[in-house]
Amino acid sequence: MRKILLGLLLSGALFNGVHAQEQPSLRKRADDLFNRLEFSKALPIYERLANAKKVKVGDFEKIGQGYLYLKQYELAENWYARAIQTEGHSKDALLGYAEALKQNGKYAEAKVQFQNYSARFGSSEKIQIELAGCDSATVWMANPLNYKLKNEKGINTDLSEFSAVPASNGVLYAAEPKMGGSGRSAMTGQGYLKVFAASRNDANLEMPTIMAGSFNGAAYHVGPILPNRNEDALYVTRTYPGKDAEKFKAEGVRFKKQNLELKIYKKNGNDWSEEDFAYNNVKEYSLGHAALSDDEKTLYFASDMPGGLGGVDIWFSTLQADGSWGKPVNAGREINSAGDEMFPTVLGNKLFYSSNGFPGMGGLDLFVAEGSNGNFKGRKNLQYPLNSASDDFSYVVAATDAGSNVYGYVSSNRIGGVGSDDIYSFNYTKPKIKIILNGFTYDKKTRAILEDSRVSLLGVSGDIIARKLSDGKGNFVFELDAGTAYRVNAEHTGYMSDSTRVAAVYPQRDTVINVALYLQPMYKAGDKIVLENIYYDFDKHNIRKDAADILDHLVRVMRDNPTMKVELSSHTDSRGSDSYNMRLSQNRATSAVEYVISRGISRDRIIAKGYGETRLVNKCSNGVSCTPAEHQANRRTEVEVLEF
Repeated sequence: MRKILLGLLLSGALFNGVHAQEQPSLRKRADDLFNRLEFSKALPIYERLANAKKVKVGDFEKIGQGYLYLKQYELAENWYARAIQTEGHSKDALLGYAEALKQNGKYAEAKVQFQNYSARFGSSEKIQIELAGCDSATVWMANPLNYKLKNEKGINTDLSEFSAVPASNGVLYAAEPKMGGSGRSAMTGQGYLKVFAASRNDANLEMPTIMAGSFNGAAYHVGPILPNRNEDALYVTRTYPGKDAEKFKAEGVRFKKQNLELKIYKKNGNDWSEEDFAYNNVKEYSLGHAALSDDEKTLYFASDMPGGLGGVDIWFSTLQADGSWGKPVNAGREINSAGDEMFPTVLGNKLFYSSNGFPGMGGLDLFVAEGSNGNFKGRKNLQYPLNSASDDFSYVVAATDAGSNVYGYVSSNRIGGVGSDDIYSFNYTKPKIKIILNGFTYDKKTRAILEDSRVSLLGVSGDIIARKLSDGKGNFVFELDAGTAYRVNAEHTGYMSDSTRVAAVYPQRDTVINVALYLQPMYKAGDKIVLENIYYDFDKHNIRKDAADILDHLVRVMRDNPTMKVELSSHTDSRGSDSYNMRLSQNRATSAVEYVISRGISRDRIIAKGYGETRLVNKCSNGVSCTPAEHQANRRTEVEVLEF
């Protein structure tokens, strides 16, 4: 499994099965695809099997594992939760569930599951690191540093963009192109990575385009890329396209692993001449993710070559008098761990990189250490918000000034992005005026204080600004920025979440904004709640994106309360015939239920019921004149608890 994980984390290695059994069963076909990391093909088959009458806990585990690899952490949590609630689950499922919880920023819950794993199967250095990370992350998210991140929406898409490095008039970066002639990765179902360029205009990145040049013509993944200072040399990571692949065997099937290699391109007229980095060895290991020291005499890179401390390590080579690169040297224990270290960048005497082998917030975390070559000290986690519960990597400083202001780029697949890995710009400035958001959480039914609610301060696109638990008085406090709108959301086990928007303010002095959140209880049979803002296009029953977001809240409640069974009902207003409204409401209820099931909830826990216009909440029956708002009140989706 280490080899599979390595291929994923280095963003490029490919696996190919050498042979397959003729006419395999559905599960065997899914297993073969999964072992080849062809998740985009394997997961839909496993989900079909998970929806059958005779289900296997191993299918739930594979789905959770696949979504964890694809960095779809909400879905990974859903399916792992279903797995550990099923008899016969493996210890890896419990560990995967804990990891998914941590990746979703649920540190208290993740800590409980890591402790459960330790109690049942024994502790380890990895578990202790995970537990320490949960504790640290809780503190960091409650007290974020004053870095401001902006999603570069001018170049980010619903596909993957990452590893932006400054270049003339903009940046170079790696990205999945929209499907065309570039081929398709069986792991993600998307096009192979290519190197892109984008312009910087008024602090915004825009006008993305695939770079011209021979380096972009490789058959598989290309990127990330690093230009030297004069931009007449490029250090390009790519998936080796030839036949000399690493070979291994797993579960009776022989596989070839197309490892990563580092290529050096020198400017040659209008094109580039290609050189091999002398220490590539695609038959034995991957090597890539280049970084240069300021004087360009030391080359840092990531590799799982023999002699490391475990997994992928940061290594370096020094420039020799004859212009060649010297033998690779491991960067040492201050930098490397038993886990994986990658995506190095250098600024002066500081080495920035990402690791999952030290206590952190989840996935890859950004770290910095001071020194050079193998002499480093003072390793530090860059904390929140540069780090998040997801993967954070490719930190690069583009500009600094005498006032300690810093500007640069970082890559992340955190919640609230445009899609998959995104490129963010960041800056650090000191605020002059304090704006405090002061709030309380309550039980909506009893109006009692609801302590220990998980409260998140979100940006308008859903990115997490800060997160903490309400205290024993139900109180929470966040610090806001002037001119910025927010949403604050509260969750609690056994309750539907509640949220409210906080409009942007432009105060002239320190200001306090007060809010209250009321969470609807759903912890006994007969409890009923209207799912607010579930909308359908006229005369349609397909699930829109805004409706899916609301249904995801129901999924979380059912996932966190595994004995709960519910009826999901859809209702119409009185306009249209009675029979038509009944059919439409049943179709809408069925669509909503199918969506919930697709998120990992067992079919026998949720019933779809359409009531048409038979349960109006006001006077607006056939022939009665009503306002649009009165009709809208009848067009609703409700959830009733049948068992708890």
